[in-house]
Amino acid sequence: MKTIALAGLMAVTATFAAAEGVNHKVAVHIDQNDPAVMNMALNNVENVISYYTEQGDTVTVEVVTYGPGLIMLIDGQSPVADRIAAMSLEHDTLTFDACANTLDGMEKKAGQKIPLMSEATLVPSGVVQLITLQEDGYAYVRP
Repeated sequence: MKTIALAGLMAVTATFAAAEGVNHKVAVHIDQNDPAVMNMALNNVENVISYYTEQGDTVTVEVVTYGPGLIMLIDGQSPVADRIAAMSLEHDTLTFDACANTLDGMEKKAGQKIPLMSEATLVPSGVVQLITLQEDGYAYVRP
């Protein structure tokens, strides 16, 4: 009797999981100051979100920038600022991470504070953030 009840409970759980869809997690790596690479990354993000949404699934995407790629999130310098602003408004599960190590180095070199876009979230280290996300089950994408 316990086996039948357990099998029934597992079937109900599987049905609810299927009805709710799957939550996918994706980390996108940007370390180049190249508008073509940045746009390709944003195209990838849009395509992934669109695909999983059409499947009835959800997807959490974190775009992690560091090194020369941090330009992507610098206010007044990002070649993709308009796209980031629009995508951030459209997708609640999309975040843009800026490496604090890279920002600190850029500010020391410039001798002044460098403002990030309002959509940026400062993380201590872009590389460590990518490692942490992958350890947490995020798929890794580098355009």
